[in-house]
Amino acid sequence: MALFGNRNPEKPSADHALPGRDTPVPVPDAHFVNGHALEPPFPEGFERAVFALGCFWGAERAFWEVDGVYSTAVGYTAGITPNPSYAEVCSGRTGHTEAVLVVFDPAVVTYEQLLKVFWEHHDPTQGMRQGNDVGTQYRSGIYTVGDAQLDAAKRSRDMYAEVLRGSGYGDITTEIEPAGPFFYAEDYHQQYLAKNPGGYCGLGGTGVSCPVGLAADS
Repeated sequence: MALFGNRNPEKPSADHALPGRDTPVPVPDAHFVNGHALEPPFPEGFERAVFALGCFWGAERAFWEVDGVYSTAVGYTAGITPNPSYAEVCSGRTGHTEAVLVVFDPAVVTYEQLLKVFWEHHDPTQGMRQGNDVGTQYRSGIYTVGDAQLDAAKRSRDMYAEVLRGSGYGDITTEIEPAGPFFYAEDYHQQYLAKNPGGYCGLGGTGVSCPVGLAADS
């Protein structure tokens, strides 16, 4: 994935973003791992969350392995260009980051537990990169659905920042904002590491634990 990175990691202005297109890419009918739907409608009572933590191949696997997660899909969010292609996102001229849509049953797994997975599977202090993957599309982000998720994400960031500082890390650079449009990535990206078990995964956490329920304990 690093070979595709944008080596000038600054988000473009709207005037300099690529135009994109009106038509979204086709989405597979079923999740390659569990057979569930990637697109709505989802079962009643289930919730959505959107996270960005570097290369979305490894990020998606981290979430589909969690009990209570119904479905996952990779795509692009927090950018400007509508319905971008992978190549366009990698050019750095769409403003998007690689992200994972997580559909979960809150009766089985809480949003705070998903935040734990998010924080522990990457280094949220690296800005526009994750390890050797450099570019705006690799930035860390939490894109929230509703006020409760927004509040929980901010609380978890503030508390985890203290834990990281105590372990010698710098400031958290994760952007936290309400979720905007989520554009599904191309078919071959969906559940990529299940289709290609030996495929690239550039994610690596800090090794600093984020306690379960961190955001809920304040």
